[in-house]
Amino acid sequence: MRTIWNGSISFGLVSIPIGLAVATQRSDIAFRTLHRECGTPIKQKRYCPFHERDVEAEELVKGWEVAKGEFVIVEESDLEAVALQRSQSIEILRFVALADVDPVYFDRTYFLAPATTAAQRRPYVLLLRAMEETGMAAIGKFVLWGKENLCLIRPHGESLALETLFFAEDVRSRQEIEEAVESTDVKKPELDLARQVIESLVGEFDPAEFENEYRRDLRAMLEAKLAGQEVARPEPVPETPVVDLMDALKKSVAEVQQRGSADGKAKTSGRKRASRERAGSARKSA
Repeated sequence: MRTIWNGSISFGLVSIPIGLAVATQRSDIAFRTLHRECGTPIKQKRYCPFHERDVEAEELVKGWEVAKGEFVIVEESDLEAVALQRSQSIEILRFVALADVDPVYFDRTYFLAPATTAAQRRPYVLLLRAMEETGMAAIGKFVLWGKENLCLIRPHGESLALETLFFAEDVRSRQEIEEAVESTDVKKPELDLARQVIESLVGEFDPAEFENEYRRDLRAMLEAKLAGQEVARPEPVPETPVVDLMDALKKSVAEVQQRGSADGKAKTSGRKRASRERAGSARKSA
């Protein structure tokens, strides 16, 4: 597995060699901006409206806007003065119950790859097994690309995964939402019906069952255009009418029950058909 950062986890007096590998990637389709007349990709220019001319890269400098149109100039030497020292270690600060960490703090997932030699893999496996048995996760800090990162290390199957975490100041307050929710009451019959709808849709989480339908349709449209086919325009989606909450819940329950009945009939029909096929096979064998 290709790693983007190699170092170690500092676990008490134990040092665990690891490599950091990106766990996820977007498969979205990217577009370029073209000149419609000739199909040439457009180039973005650096333009100064004050001097009314293009500027070169060496003329650029960073600026921190403190008020509308007012900036503090920041030189590279200024940034170097506060830059973090390069470190190849993830320092574990504490262990916490994994269930206590709100997923809203999760930023990006990485896989932690163990060392190649068996002797160096032992502390990796030791940490993995210990966290599995205790239900704990490790909170730590490390430096990646010159920036300090808060992270959480957790078991992920037969491996360790690292989640970079947002700091508390990066997560917006939800107080306004909670106040609105607390001031709103629901009736018990509505809650009972909502529970029925939820229970009817309970199942296992299998990521392979869910498809990005927009991405699929976008690829199909692009393939059709590449083949010179006419792309059909979709019908406008009608606006969703405002309905009574109780009425909507009742209809939802009825639809679920009807779907469940249809699924049950299909299963029964399938079992009968399979039984007939087995009986026919038995007669042929006789």
